[in-house]
Amino acid sequence: MDKPELRYEKNVFINCPFDPEFTPLLKRIIFTVVFLGYHPRLALENSDSGEPRLQKILSIIRSSKFSIHDLSRIQATKPKEFYRLNMPFELGMDFASRHCDKNLSDKRFLILSSKSYEYMRALSDINGLDIKNHNDDPEAIVENVRAWFIETIKLKNIESATIINYDYFACNKAIFEDRFLRYRKHFNEHEAEKYAESDVEKLNIAEFTNEVIDYIASK
Repeated sequence: MDKPELRYEKNVFINCPFDPEFTPLLKRIIFTVVFLGYHPRLALENSDSGEPRLQKILSIIRSSKFSIHDLSRIQATKPKEFYRLNMPFELGMDFASRHCDKNLSDKRFLILSSKSYEYMRALSDINGLDIKNHNDDPEAIVENVRAWFIETIKLKNIESATIINYDYFACNKAIFEDRFLRYRKHFNEHEAEKYAESDVEKLNIAEFTNEVIDYIASK
C-alpha cells in the first residue's frame, strides 16, 4: 500500500481543535472521511519530536488535495483566555498553498463553524465563503462532511448520514468487543468489560483512526 503522504488525491487534512470537548465531533469527521473512501491526515498522526510541528503541518497540507477546517473554537470564552489562532492560521497556510503553488491549485476546502457567522468577529476576511454550521452536534457534522463530498468532490450514490452515523456506533462496538475478548481471557466478565470500556475511552486519535481504517476495510 502507498504511504499516506503519497496519496494526494485521497488525503484529507483535518484542522480542528484537539480538546476533549471537540473529540466526539473529530471522531465523526475521521469516520466519515474513511467511510467515504478517503484518508484523514492530522498533525497528531506523528509524534516525532525531531520534526517541528509547523513543518509537519505544512507537509501534510501539501500532500492533501482536500482539507476540513473547523473554526468553532477560535473564540476566547473565559477571562484572560486568548483566542485560539492555530485553526485560522493553518487555514491561511492551506489557502496560500492553493493560490501560490500552481501544482496545488486543485486543492479544495470545507470550512466548518459551530454557529452561523460566529467566526466573523475574529476572521472577517473569509466572509463570502461557503461555511457549514454544525452547532456542536456530532450527527450534524456528519451531514456537513457528507454534503461537502457530494457538492464539491462530486461523489455519487453514497450512503445517507443516518447510515454513516449508525455504522460509526457499530465501529465503536466492534472496537469494544475486540478489547473485551482479549481481557476475557484473563479476567472475569465484569472486569473485562470495565477494562475494555477504559481502553476505548483512552484511544488517542491516531489509534482511533487506525481502528476505523481496519473496520471499514473489513466490511
